[in-house]
Amino acid sequence: MHSRSLFILCFLPVTFVSFAPAQVPSTSPPAATEAPVVLDRFTVTGNLDKARELIVPALGGTEFNLDKNQIDALSLGHNAPFNQLILRAPGVAQDSATNGDLHVRGEHANLQYRINGVLLPEGLSGFGLELDPHFVENMEFITGSLPAQYGFRTAGVVDIKTKNGAAENGGDAEVNGGSYDTFHPSFGYGGSTGNSDYFVDGSYNHNGLGIENPTSSAKPIHDTTDQSKAFVYLSHILDATSRISFIGSGSYSNFQVPNTPGLPVGTAPGGNPWNSTQGPGAFDSSALNERQNEQNYYGVVTYQKSAGDLNFQVSALGRNSSVHFKPDPVGDLFFNGVASDVKKNLSSGGLQTDASYTAGDQHTIRGGAIWLNEWVSADSTTTVFNLDANGNPVGKAFPIVDNHRLYGAFSGLYLQDEWKICPMLTLNYGTRFDAFTSSFDHEHQLSPRINFILQPTKSTTLHAGYARYFTPPPVENVSGNSVALFDPTSNAAASDQDDPVKAERSDYFDAGISQKLAPGWQAGVDGYYKQARNQLDDGLFGQTLILSAFNYAKGKVYGVEFTTSYTTGGFSTYANVALGAAYGKDFNSSQFLFAPDRRAYSKNHWINLDHEQKTTGSFGTSYLWKESHGSTRVYADALYGTGLRTDSTAPDGSTIPNGGTVPAYYTINVGAEQSFKVGTKETLKARLDVVNLTDKSYELRDGTGIGVTAAQFGERRGFFGTVELDF
Repeated sequence: MHSRSLFILCFLPVTFVSFAPAQVPSTSPPAATEAPVVLDRFTVTGNLDKARELIVPALGGTEFNLDKNQIDALSLGHNAPFNQLILRAPGVAQDSATNGDLHVRGEHANLQYRINGVLLPEGLSGFGLELDPHFVENMEFITGSLPAQYGFRTAGVVDIKTKNGAAENGGDAEVNGGSYDTFHPSFGYGGSTGNSDYFVDGSYNHNGLGIENPTSSAKPIHDTTDQSKAFVYLSHILDATSRISFIGSGSYSNFQVPNTPGLPVGTAPGGNPWNSTQGPGAFDSSALNERQNEQNYYGVVTYQKSAGDLNFQVSALGRNSSVHFKPDPVGDLFFNGVASDVKKNLSSGGLQTDASYTAGDQHTIRGGAIWLNEWVSADSTTTVFNLDANGNPVGKAFPIVDNHRLYGAFSGLYLQDEWKICPMLTLNYGTRFDAFTSSFDHEHQLSPRINFILQPTKSTTLHAGYARYFTPPPVENVSGNSVALFDPTSNAAASDQDDPVKAERSDYFDAGISQKLAPGWQAGVDGYYKQARNQLDDGLFGQTLILSAFNYAKGKVYGVEFTTSYTTGGFSTYANVALGAAYGKDFNSSQFLFAPDRRAYSKNHWINLDHEQKTTGSFGTSYLWKESHGSTRVYADALYGTGLRTDSTAPDGSTIPNGGTVPAYYTINVGAEQSFKVGTKETLKARLDVVNLTDKSYELRDGTGIGVTAAQFGERRGFFGTVELDF
């Protein structure tokens, strides 16, 4: 594994091998019955893959790479949740691990995912992780001052190169299981026929730790999940310079929302606490039955062409995503006075095109465009009580239906030039124009980008860059609720003020150095600073577990990252340490989400963003012995954090929003894998993983802070075994 800044001094014009048809003997039959021409599939695929990399390189960005072999050297390997791969990159802080919450350089989410260079449309946030390490051939994680091809979501770019049939030509079947009632079978198979190749992958995961435990106990209550996923990749080579491909995926997941025993009941109608005579009987909070269903489906069709100095690809993409939160209709009224049944559906479709042209030895011109439409339906039925003058519930509970529709249109154009000024210095400069039109906001921006890459010696590379970013709000997280509809009920907001969520506009500066200290050993340092207007953030508000977006009028984020890695033979090790800070000031949208005292405080104080973690670290080491009969791998890795934000108390007794942190934490994971050759091609693998070796009980959230509704504890010690057959 390695973490490095990707610095490219120049790109030579791509030379493609000339592919001649198979030779036909002079005595061959007439043309009408000639044998079909079959291209060298492996060579053509390899050259087209290289051409695709030239279209959208991460010039000047800080890049972290993982291939499928390096993934196997991490905790749980390719059976780990996808976000665990990204957590090994510098500057990434964990939050709710089971719902994929990641914080890159002080940002809440703001990640874009790409598959084979094509943008994956956003889905509804939730607990499921539809991406699966099983189909990953290689993953690039890019942060920093991004070149002009990357727009909208700019905290980081996750670009996945999928496995394909041309390279796989075989398959695997495995069963993973262990602690928390885990049963996780999966399979994958790839092959080819003629000029076509394919790869399919599927998995099922049942376990008793679907969502973070709200208590420090070793085993959560009511936390079972069942998740099914499928993935398919199809590709057909049209000729030696072009191909068409299809990517499709589907996931279907059910989650129980975990319970906290011993919660105090709320106030019953009439102003008295609930008791066994009010309602269907004494209610124990450990018996609540809240659930959530999540579904995600997407498809991408891509045409790629490489013609001499010109390379381009055009993609049509679509996605459907849904989340359905189901309350405990009786228990939620007992404890919260509100029971909300919420269903959201997101449909999206669009087009993306990217191209590069090599104009001589010094310039490579790149440009492209993207257009994406999103439609969101949000339907809720919320059971509430009326309130008396003292704020106590009165009368019988009754439902309020609140259905609404939102849409958003994202469009962007970019043009940039990679200019090799001299062998040591490259300048990548350009601009992009983005527009966002929605049912609640209409904005646009011209965003210049520039990166310098200097390589004074073969072992030293420096870079510095500036990027103007335009980040529209995620349509799926914008609340369309009719706030006044709930006045005056047990679900009434503190205020009816609801200014629309706006696009974030920011100036981003990044600089760093990467140094090769010895063969196989390299180190780097990278610093960044962002100043923002309408700083975007997300949080959980109310009774449902669906994110809501809002803005701070101002924002600033800054930090520094240190990385080092060493690889020699079968030995590999890495370490990343990041220091960072993130602040916002003055809530200026969706104000109804916040209590009056918090709104007043934000007017005159910089607030630490709830997802800020001052110090974050990731460390790992592995060794692989290869022998004639198989191989042996051992690994150890660790994560460290000083803790996310929580409320604190001022000397005068008032609350400081996000003024403190939960305690610092660490986790250590170890594992070993043994493989045996059991046939000419077949290999049997047996693996043991121990997660949180020291059984450290650590808190990710304590239930306080802006947009935080419940405590969350990290996973306790777990033992997991895997048996896999490769064939």
